Amino acid sequence: MNIIEELTRLSDAKYKAFQSKLIPNINPDTIIGVRTPHLRALAKNLKDESEEFLGALPHYYYEENNLHGFIISAIKDFDKCIEMLDRFLPYVDNWATCDGIRPKCFAKNKDKLLLKIKEWIESERVYTVRFALEMLMCFYLDEDFRREYLGMAAAVDSDEYYVNMMLAWYFATALAKQWDESLPYITEHRLSVWVHNKTIQKAVESLRITKERKAYLKTLKINA
Repeated sequence: MNIIEELTRLSDAKYKAFQSKLIPNINPDTIIGVRTPHLRALAKNLKDESEEFLGALPHYYYEENNLHGFIISAIKDFDKCIEMLDRFLPYVDNWATCDGIRPKCFAKNKDKLLLKIKEWIESERVYTVRFALEMLMCFYLDEDFRREYLGMAAAVDSDEYYVNMMLAWYFATALAKQWDESLPYITEHRLSVWVHNKTIQKAVESLRITKERKAYLKTLKINA
């Protein structure tokens, strides 16, 4: 299968225009306009071609990167998945590709995953840090939660918009799931003003937080 030809066959001009607006930091010429369900289906159908494709970095098209992320997400062996991720993450250049990577094998390997998160979160690469924060949010705010993980996230000091948006998303989710432990990060102003206010905004928009708690959070907004 010629993957570029297949992606071109699946292209949708209107969707390309829509995606270009959602991801303004990448060249619109690199967006073909393939909807996510088509990419996921293609990732499942690739067999012998997948190994060669995973080794062909960097890719040119946005959809190639998304396809790459979906293939990695389906790898069942944890160590193999991590190996492929460490090769790929340096080439991730936008939030959508980053957020589409959700390896299924992580759920059963949380101890080993935490070690990688601690490594990734120290990276100088924007989307490697964003990915680390998202994995911390996805896998360590429920039964595997520890108070120290909030500190790991709060220690991230960045001027990057897409890192700070993920920080706000993380802490808003923490407020929904671990209210008592995470609230001090807001009441004691432990986050940057932007992340603080964006966290409150996202928490107020959440369906998982009570009206009473939302009303209280609104009183904690910082007027900058």
